[in-house]
Amino acid sequence: MAHYTLQINGKSLEADVDSDTPLLWVLRDNLGLVGTKFGCGIAQCGACTVHVNGAAVRSCTLAVSAVGSNKITTIEGLSANGDHPLQKAWNEVDVAQCGYCQAGQIMNAAALLTKNPKPSAEEIDNAMNGNICRCGTYHRIHEAIALASTKK
Repeated sequence: MAHYTLQINGKSLEADVDSDTPLLWVLRDNLGLVGTKFGCGIAQCGACTVHVNGAAVRSCTLAVSAVGSNKITTIEGLSANGDHPLQKAWNEVDVAQCGYCQAGQIMNAAALLTKNPKPSAEEIDNAMNGNICRCGTYHRIHEAIALASTKK
């Protein structure tokens, strides 16, 4: 076991875990930040997406030892009270069905809008490719991202 002080959602949080523990499990099991979901465990579905220094990263394959002093943002840290433009758009468009993938979808979309505030339809599709929604709400996800890009 090793001791880690992680910068998560603007706070310093500490965890004693093995160095190869994926960040996902540190967030969920050690720090109680359960908004980030486990989907596939091989970085293919996007359910576990968080931001590392603003970039979308799959936390299920990122070892905690690789995080260092980088700033991590989870869905819980995206906004203090659920008023991020994407969260508002998600509600307005009524995106979620089962909701399981939505935190990862929103985090990936937030990284896109930070990098490209006014993405084209093709840019949205390209950026979101690889975030899997088993309910098939891709059209509404796309619509919500486009809507959020008009609200920034």
